[in-house]
Amino acid sequence: MVGSTHWLASSAAMAVLEDGGNAFDAAVAAGFVLQVVEPHLNGPGGEVPIIFAAAGSAPRVLCGQGVAPAGASIEHYTSLGLDLVPGSGLLAATVPGAWDGWLTLLRDHGTKSLRDVLDRAIGYARDGFPLLSKAVDTISLVSDLFRDHWTTSAAQWMPGGVLPKPGGLFRNPKLADTWEWLLAAAEAAGSDREAQIEAARRAWSQGFVAAQIDEFCRSEFRDDTGRDHAGVLTGADMASWEASYEDALVVDFDEWSLVKAGAWTQGPVLAQQLRLLEGYDLSYVDGKPTGETVHLAIEAAKLAFADREAWYGDVPDVPLETLLSRSYASERRALITDSASFELRPGSPDGREPLLPKHIIGGPSVLVSDPTGAIGEPTVARSGVTRGDTVHVDVVDRWGNMVSATPSGGWLQSSPTIPSLGFCLGSRAQMFWLDQGLPNSLAPGKRPRITLSPSMALRDGLPALAFGTPGGDQQDQWQLGFWLAHRAGLNLQEAIDSPMWHSNAFPSSFYPRAWTPGELVIESRAGADVLAALRARGHQVVDAGEWTLGRMSAVARDSSDGLLRAGANPRGAQGYAVGR
Repeated sequence: MVGSTHWLASSAAMAVLEDGGNAFDAAVAAGFVLQVVEPHLNGPGGEVPIIFAAAGSAPRVLCGQGVAPAGASIEHYTSLGLDLVPGSGLLAATVPGAWDGWLTLLRDHGTKSLRDVLDRAIGYARDGFPLLSKAVDTISLVSDLFRDHWTTSAAQWMPGGVLPKPGGLFRNPKLADTWEWLLAAAEAAGSDREAQIEAARRAWSQGFVAAQIDEFCRSEFRDDTGRDHAGVLTGADMASWEASYEDALVVDFDEWSLVKAGAWTQGPVLAQQLRLLEGYDLSYVDGKPTGETVHLAIEAAKLAFADREAWYGDVPDVPLETLLSRSYASERRALITDSASFELRPGSPDGREPLLPKHIIGGPSVLVSDPTGAIGEPTVARSGVTRGDTVHVDVVDRWGNMVSATPSGGWLQSSPTIPSLGFCLGSRAQMFWLDQGLPNSLAPGKRPRITLSPSMALRDGLPALAFGTPGGDQQDQWQLGFWLAHRAGLNLQEAIDSPMWHSNAFPSSFYPRAWTPGELVIESRAGADVLAALRARGHQVVDAGEWTLGRMSAVARDSSDGLLRAGANPRGAQGYAVGR
């Protein structure tokens, strides 16, 4: 079974499964197709965190998130007059991690050759694919920036200076050339599958790709500060980094256990929310959450995400054991009342005083238009209207192998196109703070605390569910709604279809780090009575429309009989679940 955010990616993954490949082969194939067909949401210059479980083995995390370059010091950025890392352009780039992440998964757990899993993506890039209307909308939004400042992007995405046609056939032959060059380097290493993959990894990080990125980053380009800056990413940074494995975070909830990546992602906030909600009656009626359920979930989210701001980061001393303990949850739960909170209230695990960036201490910032049209955030706008996000894929095979991955970064609007490669760099470094001494302070060789948050769940200790959604800061809020609905008795598709909601009452992870205390965005399908009840509790309710929030997908395996299930998001008529 496969579920993903795009029908072509799900179909590619299913074709690999039909050809005898396993879940890891299929996930890699889907990941590369997603880089082509959802270019406004992810790309080859981005990153990918992966949670996976090989049949009969405990779940693991594969980190395909690159680190800050050696030249990315707080001092360098502040010397440029910056108090935040820009949300777009070259200064926001970390080491691209998706290529090495996917190839590491393929090498260690797949069965197919690199050509077997890459050929469909190359075909779509070379021969064309139907360009999504939302991709065209994104290009239109940044068209002036492309024409005036990012001319290489204009050449690629606006051939002849004209916007592409929604749904029309679109090609990226330069990206196909790059992949063919990498394949040629792989196959020159001989016929051994693993040797080919290793050669392709080196060709990326130490060969032509790294050299082109190094050269391109020496030029200055406009970013969303309204000024031109050169990058700090070098070929040496690329050569010194590789994807890595680590233990998964496993948090028990009765017969279920939630599996997430560590505090270099926001993933633990889903577990924190569930801890805070233990003991409450969280009910669904006719497939919809009650007003009480949404209120409690929103208030739990505010507390968990406040702790994210104070404590999460790529540092060794994040107090996760305490943050996820029932005793700490009980202490924090006492702060939840019948009324909406308008405060940002991080806790003090183990008696430690929370540290917040001065940008937050000064109070909420207002989201304003940037001077360039560059887009720092690929997620929902503060009005609740979706303008993009990222991508996701889940796969389970007949042997019980299971994968959940949330690729992102390197979207076409994040950074100018590198013309010799056919793709652009990511902008994940915007999630760092430029204050000294915080868990998520910028430092060379450090991972940003990302929003990307794939999920898995065990039932009675066995992998039973893989799920996730794009959506920036909303990912672990929409996943909470899915989890609550599924645990309330809705099947996978019903839980994905159930009305979604999220809070904007804490700082965004994306430049310019805006937030709106008390704001609750919810789909109107929850019902006028629910929205009215939430307003009565003091929430600043934003009606997001009927089908606008979340792009969940999920796959499941029943260990008792081996039956597989899948579901995908109907919003936007783009997500797709398939299996046999």
